[in-house]
Amino acid sequence: MGKAKLAPQSEPTIPRLELCAAVLAVEMADLIQDELDLKFDEVRFYTDSKVVLGYICNEKKRFYTYVHNRVQRIRQSSNPDQWNYVCTEENPADHASRSLPVSSLGQTSWFIGPAFLRKTSAKMTQTSERFELIGPDNDSEIRPQVQTCATYLERQILNPDRFQRFSTFTSLVRGVAFLIHVARTCKRSNQKDGCKGWHKCHQPRTADEIAQAKYIILRAAQKAAFSGELLALQENKPVSRNSPLLKLNPTLEDGLICVGGRLKCSELTLLEKNPVILPKKSHISVLLTHHHHVQVKHQGRHFTEGAIRAAGLWILGGRSLINSILHKCTICRRLRGKVQEQQMANLPPERLKSCPPFTYVGVDVFGPWSVLTRRTRGGQAESKRWAMMFTCLSSRAVHIELIESMDTSSCINALRRFFALRGPANQLHSDCGTNFTGACKELGMNKAVQNFLSEKQCIWKFNPPHASHMGGSWERMIGIARRILDSMLLQHGTRITHEVLCTLMAEVTAIINARPLLPVSIDPQQPFILSPAMLLTQKAGAPPPPGEFTERDLYTKQWKQVQAFANQFWSRWRREYLPSLQQRQKWNMSRRNLQVGDLVLLKDKQAARNYWPMAMVTATFPGIDNLVRKVEVKTTEQGTPKTFLRPVTEVVLLLPKD
Repeated sequence: MGKAKLAPQSEPTIPRLELCAAVLAVEMADLIQDELDLKFDEVRFYTDSKVVLGYICNEKKRFYTYVHNRVQRIRQSSNPDQWNYVCTEENPADHASRSLPVSSLGQTSWFIGPAFLRKTSAKMTQTSERFELIGPDNDSEIRPQVQTCATYLERQILNPDRFQRFSTFTSLVRGVAFLIHVARTCKRSNQKDGCKGWHKCHQPRTADEIAQAKYIILRAAQKAAFSGELLALQENKPVSRNSPLLKLNPTLEDGLICVGGRLKCSELTLLEKNPVILPKKSHISVLLTHHHHVQVKHQGRHFTEGAIRAAGLWILGGRSLINSILHKCTICRRLRGKVQEQQMANLPPERLKSCPPFTYVGVDVFGPWSVLTRRTRGGQAESKRWAMMFTCLSSRAVHIELIESMDTSSCINALRRFFALRGPANQLHSDCGTNFTGACKELGMNKAVQNFLSEKQCIWKFNPPHASHMGGSWERMIGIARRILDSMLLQHGTRITHEVLCTLMAEVTAIINARPLLPVSIDPQQPFILSPAMLLTQKAGAPPPPGEFTERDLYTKQWKQVQAFANQFWSRWRREYLPSLQQRQKWNMSRRNLQVGDLVLLKDKQAARNYWPMAMVTATFPGIDNLVRKVEVKTTEQGTPKTFLRPVTEVVLLLPKD
C-alpha cells in the first residue's frame, strides 16, 4: 500500500515534513493490521531522515508542541526499536514525491520494494539502533533546559548573615515585611486584594507586617549572639556568670531578651523599663545606630544615644559603636569635619644659611592707606598707597617699599628699587598674588632683566594658593609693621601725605630691624642685643678681609669693629637663634597622606559651609619627608571642570579612595 500527501501552505520546515511522513507511516501500519485480521510477528519502519529518528529515540530533551504531539502519536503505535534508517536511493517513498516516467515505473522499487527486503533476517544489513538528536543545542524544536532547585533547611532558623546585604534598617524591614506578606498570601485561599502567591506587590506594607518584621529581625540577631542566654531564660534558669548580660538582669519578654533592672514599679513605658538587648558586633546594631543617627539629623553622640534608648533598644558597648558610626559618616564630615592637617615641615635651607642679608627674600604686599595728593578747589584729592615688604629669611631683617597701585608695573619698580638698595637676591618667595605672578611673567619677557636674573641665579618661588601659613616668616612681619604704623598714625592723624608716609615706613623699618631676635639677656657680659640691625650695614660688594676677630676689636680700628659685629651676629645666630627654631609649636603628629582618588570638600571662605564644592584629588606633591602638604583637586562648576592647587589645610576629607 502506498500513500502520499501534499505539503501544507504554511511551508513547514523539512524536519517537520519528514516527521509528518513518519506519522503517516504509523497510521498506514495501524490501518493494514486492522484490515487484514492477521497477527504480525514484527513490524518495521524505515525513514531516510536521521533527524526524525533522533526525535523518536529521544529520552532526555523536551520539544515544542508541534513536534511533541507527532512524536507522541508515533510512539503510541510503535517503539523506537522498530524504526530503522534507509538511504534515499533505496527508499521507495521517494517516488511518490518525485517525477518518474510511466514506462519505467514497473522496474522501480515502488512495486517490488528495496532489495534488502527479499533477504533473510540473517542476511539483512539493517539493524535496529538508537539514534541521537542531531545538533541538540541549535535545534529550534527543542525546548531550553530549565533546572528547578529545591532548598531543604536542616534547622528552621533565619541566619542574620543574610542581613549583611542591606545597607539601611528601613530597607531591611521593608524586605522582611514583603516576605511576610508573600507568605501570608500563599496560605490564604481567598484573596480580595488581588495578591496571590509570589508576586511583586506595589501596595504599602501594613503596620502589622512592619511590626512583625522588626520582631523577626531583632529575634534573629539575639539568637545568633545570645543563644546560651536565650535557652537559659526559656528554661527559667539564670544566665551564666560569664555572660555579658549578667549585670542587666535579663528577662524574656515576648520571646526577646530585655533588660530586667529595678524599674519595674516605675510609671515609665514598657520600652523605657525593659529595652531590648542587642549585641555590639551585630550588623543589626550598626543599621539601627545609623538609622537613629539619621533620624536626629546627624547630631552628635548624645542625641543619637538618646534616640536609641527612646526606641526601646539597649546596645552593648553602644557608645563606642556610635562613635565609630559618627567617625565614618560622610554627611557629618561635610557638616562638621575638620580640615586636614599634616606634621609641620622642616625649615627650608634658605632659613638656615648664614649669608648676606636679603639673599633669600620673602615678598608680600599690605595696605592700603589714604594719602593727600593735591589740593583742589572743592577740597583735597586723596589716593591710596600700598607697601611691599621684603623679609630676609635668614637674618629676619625687613625692607619696605611704597607702591602706588597693585598692578604689575608698580611691583616691578619696587623690585628694581629693592635690588638697587639691598643688592641682588638669589631667591624670591611669595604667594600667588596676581601682581606677583604678573611681575614674574614680565621679568621673564624682559630680556635684559632676564639675563640679569640668570647671571645672579635669582629665581622666584610661589607658595600654593590659600596657603598663607607657608609664608608665615613674612606674614608675621606684616602684622608687626601694621601695629607699629597704627600707633604712628594715631599721633600724626589719618590725613597724611605721600612724603609723610614714606618717612613713617622708614621708621617702621628701623624699629622692626632693631627688634631682638632672642630674649634680652640680663648677663652683663653680653651687652649686645642680637637684632637684624647689627648686620644690615655688612652687605658689601667685596668679601670681608681675612683673619679672626674677637670682642677686643670692637674698641679698636673702625674696619675691624664692623667685621667683629658681623662675626658676633652670626656666632650668636648659630648658637642661640637657630636652636630656638627647633621645636614644632603645632602640627606635631604626622597624618594620613591625601591620595589620588580621595573625595574632599573644598573650603571656600566666601560661601557658607553647605555650599562648599566637592572635589576629587587628582595629584599629590610629597615633600622631602614624603608627607603631602599640597594637592591638586578637580571640581565641577556649572558643568565646567576646573582644577585648583590647594594646601591640605584647605580641604576636608569626605571619603577616602579605599
